[in-house]
This record gives sequence, structure tokens and C-alpha cells, in this order.
Amino acid sequence: MMRVSRLTLVLVSTTLVLGACRKKPVVAPQTETPPVAQPQQPTRPTTSAPTPRDTMENVRAMVAAARARLLETIYFEYDADELRDDAKSNLDAKILVLNANPGVKIRVAGHCDERGSDEYNIALGRRRAESAKRYLTDRGIDASRIETASFGRERPDVQGTTEEAWSRNRRDAFEIIAGGDQLRAP
Repeated sequence: MMRVSRLTLVLVSTTLVLGACRKKPVVAPQTETPPVAQPQQPTRPTTSAPTPRDTMENVRAMVAAARARLLETIYFEYDADELRDDAKSNLDAKILVLNANPGVKIRVAGHCDERGSDEYNIALGRRRAESAKRYLTDRGIDASRIETASFGRERPDVQGTTEEAWSRNRRDAFEIIAGGDQLRAP
């Protein structure tokens, strides 16, 4: 009897061992069933977040606009160094850019038309440049950030002896002399 129980024990243990080592059945992958179409509900317009490319393009455009604003010319009346209203609004826009970019320095160059002596036109060009500088500094821009120069009639913007040509030559031209490579939009 002991022999039968040993044999039974061996058979049962062998069955258990072999049963435990048996591979699990492979389940065939199920194909995905298409989703059930649901009735469309009205969608609300969503604003998508800008892509990095759009953002960089916008930043570049705003920086280009700020640079253009700083370089924009202002004009004067004949034989005058007083700022016109359009020149004041132009300078106000420059103030916004300068305040947003404390490392930027500019040069204001006064110009005149061809009428008058060289000495007179150099002096008038200097007064025009100083007038723009004074306007900017009176509104908080540090004077050390603004250089002035006068070219009198030596660098006309437009050639000619008409009132239209002369009016384009009575001007202050602006140049960025430092910090322009790190310009930020206001």
C-alpha cells in the first residue's frame, strides 16, 4: 500500500509540475471596433495656443516695428526748431520703446534744407536735434542715452529746389548707436 501511495504521490506531483509549466494560451489580438458615431454637438470656437513659430514671428515683427519707430524721422517747418504736433506724437512713441529698452542709445541728427549759410544751417540743425533731445529727457529718458549731431544742409534726404524737397530735408534723423541688437518690443 505504501507503494501505491508513493506512486500516487509521484503521479500527482508530476501532473502538478507539468501543469504549472504549461504555456498559457495565446490570445489572438482583437480588431478594434470603430467608434459609434455620436451626434455632433455645436462646438465653441476655441483659441489655440500659438505655436512657437507663430510666437517667434510675432516677436520678430514687434521688434522690427519698435526698431522702425526709433528710426522714424521727424520734420520741421521752415527756419524753425519747434516741434510740430506730429513730431511730438512720434517722439512719444519713441519714449515707449526707449523705456522698454534701457540699454538702447540713440543719436539725433539735425538737418536743414539748402537755403541759408553753412554756419546758420549747422546751428539750426543743432537746435533741431537738441529740441528733440529735450522733449525726450523732459519725459524721463536719461540724457546720457541721447547724442546729438548737426549736418546742416550737407546730407539732404531729397535732391531738388522745390518746397516738397526742402520740407523733406528739414528733419531730425534718428540712429541706434548702442543696444539695438537686444531690442525688445514695448
